[in-house]
Amino acid sequence: MSGGNDKPEPQQQRKQVLLRLDPAVHEALARWASDELRSVNAQIEIVLRRALEAEGRAPRDARPLPRRGRPRKQ
Repeated sequence: MSGGNDKPEPQQQRKQVLLRLDPAVHEALARWASDELRSVNAQIEIVLRRALEAEGRAPRDARPLPRRGRPRKQ
């Protein structure tokens, strides 16, 4: 950041994916997400990241997941 500009760098936009699931699989994911106080979308991303890590395929440049809960006051 130059010239005294304190604005944060623009973040890369997250990708949107249409995902078709068996209703029973979606229900199981929804229950799991609810148990962990997450959205289904966040739960799917966590499961996918864990699977990539387990297979040694996790991208090195992936940003960490946002923290759960309300954003901290600044």
